[in-house]
Order: sequence, then structure tokens, then C-alpha cells
Amino acid sequence: MTADRPEPAEADPTPEPSVPTAEEPGTVEPRSVEPGTSRRRRQRSRRTTALVVSAMSLVVLLAVAALLPVPYVRLSPGPTFNVIGEYDGTPLIEISGTPTYPTSGNLDMTTVSESGGPRGGLTLGQALLSWTNSEDAVLPRELLYPDDVTGDEVEQENAVAFSTSQSDATAAALNHLGIPLEQDVLIASVAKGSPAEGKLEPRDQILQVDGREIAAPEDVGEAVRARPVGSDIAVTVRRDGEEKEVVVTSAPNPDDPERPYLGITVAALYQAPFTLTFSLDDVGGPSAGLMFSLGIIDKLTPEDLADGRHVAGTGTITPDGKVGPIGGIRQKLAGARGAGAELFLMPVDHCAEAAGHVPDGLTVVPVATLAEAVDALDAWHAGGTLPTCPAS
Repeated sequence: MTADRPEPAEADPTPEPSVPTAEEPGTVEPRSVEPGTSRRRRQRSRRTTALVVSAMSLVVLLAVAALLPVPYVRLSPGPTFNVIGEYDGTPLIEISGTPTYPTSGNLDMTTVSESGGPRGGLTLGQALLSWTNSEDAVLPRELLYPDDVTGDEVEQENAVAFSTSQSDATAAALNHLGIPLEQDVLIASVAKGSPAEGKLEPRDQILQVDGREIAAPEDVGEAVRARPVGSDIAVTVRRDGEEKEVVVTSAPNPDDPERPYLGITVAALYQAPFTLTFSLDDVGGPSAGLMFSLGIIDKLTPEDLADGRHVAGTGTITPDGKVGPIGGIRQKLAGARGAGAELFLMPVDHCAEAAGHVPDGLTVVPVATLAEAVDALDAWHAGGTLPTCPAS
């Protein structure tokens, strides 16, 4: 018998090299790095840092620049005041000593808010924002104010103009109604560097000049011109309720050296034969004259000019009732409509300037006289035809 021989065992195959995987940790072969890569990364990092620093610096510079003052004036819509209503709990126009009649609705005087006048205050940022607002206007300061004028001088001139507008409104209203007037003569302004500077003041009531009684503004000039240049001229005034005499030496008139000159302008202050006072004194300028006149007429006549509705307007007024131009008509139109006005009375001079800037819902009526304004209100209430600006 043949013995069984064991079969030879199969040889184990050669093991394959082990390759590490993400699941099985192992030794990672080192990666080759191209020369200069680290240097380029450092350069990119420095560039990024420089860009960030530059951007931050630019933001800081722009923020600082936005706060810098600029030589411009911003005009924007200001508050309105109902002249037949109250201001701080007191009737804006108060009349006593004569019959008055009830009023209703609004006869609003309109105003313009100003930033950046002689007192400064307008920043570059504010100016840029205002340039994007159709209701605002930004103008070079030199167009409105001389370089040498101070904020105090502007406030004083505006206060005198506002007081004069009240006087002229009183005269216009009473002349319209046929009521006799009383008249005083006041100093309206004192020229800088003139002989009267420091001696006479705006709002001084002139009683006498060189011993002559003063009854009208033209009397002052006649009295001064009666003496040669270089004369000492005594001026008697009433200031703060007290009379005082001031001596002013006349100088050659800058426009005519042969004529004597004190450096004052004078105006008539008209007064009613009854007590008539205005409680609003925080507004300057002459543009409320028309609305003051309408307010006085409304209180002194049984006709209700506003008749419960909302009317606004603007315009200077002369004692004989002529309506004159003002500043900031576009801002006043916007302010009036914003306050709820339905009808706006404006000087006919502003037709071209107002074109294209009348807010929706506001009817604008151009007028040249106080009588035209009264007639326009009557026609509006009756549903009649109103004056309009000529087609451009």
C-alpha cells in the first residue's frame, strides 16, 4: 500500500503595503510645498491689513468731515402760527377798547427755519442731506449776509423788521376799514461805523431833532439837512419809556459828501385808536404783514374770513395795502400744506419761483394787494373763480 503523502501547503501571498485612510489613522506622507508660498501668504495678509486700516481711516475722515462747518445757509419749512388763534395761551392778536367779532378756522402765517447764518451751525453732513431734500434750499451764506455782519445784528434787524411789519399791518388793515390811525417815528436801523452808532438805537422813538418836533419820517431828514456837515445835532428820543437827549455830530454822507449824515434809517410806527397788541415775538422778518392784516380785519368785522377752514399765506405789506415779495416761498408752501392748509395766499411776484413746487391738495392764489386777498377769500368760500398765476 502506498502511504498518502501530505499535499504541499499553498504559499501565503505577499502582503500589500498598508495605506492609511481617513477612517484609519496612520502615517501621512509629507506634502511637498512649492518655494515662495509662505511668502505670498504673508504678503496677502499684509495687504488685507492695509486695506482694512485704510477703510477704517477713510470712515473716520468722512465722519470728521461731515461735522465740519460750511459757509452755507439751509432754509427749511418752519412752524406756522394762526394769527386769529392763540400763542402760549394768549391771543396772537388781541384787541380791546372797540367792538370785535368771533373768528373760526385758521389764518396761518408761515415761517422758514434757517441754519448756518452768521452764527454758523450748518455742517457738511447737514448740507449734503438738505441737497437731497426737495423741501430744503442750501445757499451760499454770502448771498444772504455780508461777511462783517454778526448774529446779534441780524437778530436785531429781524426783530425791527418784524415789529415794523406789525405796524404796517395795523395801518393796512385800518386803512382798508377806513379807521383813522396814529403815527410815531422810530429808528429802524443804525449803520455800522456811523456817527449815530453807540448813541442811538433801533426802536428809539424820535420826538425832536435839533429842537424841531417830528411827526413823520421825512421830518428827520429835513431837520438834519438844515445844518451843515460837522454840526452837533440834538436828538430827543423815547427809549424804554424814558425821554433822553443825545447829541450826534453829523458827517459827510458816503453817497453825497455835501450832505450831512447821521447814519440812521427811520420808519413810521402806526397805532390804532384802541388797544391792539401782538403776542408773538420770537419770529423775525417782515413777511407776516399780509396775514397780520387779514387777522386784524377778521377780528374787527362780522364776516368770518376763514369761515372755519384752513388758510395760510405770506407777504410783506405796506400801509396802503400793497403786498410784496418775501424769501423762502417753496419752504413756506411745504410748511403750510404740512400744517393742513387748503388755500395759500402769496405775493404775485413769486409765481415763477413757486411753479412746480405746489404740494398736492394746496390751492395757491397770487395777490398784489390786501383788497385782492380779502376778495379771494370771499370767492373761495362762495365757490367762485380764483386768481391764478399766468401760464409760463
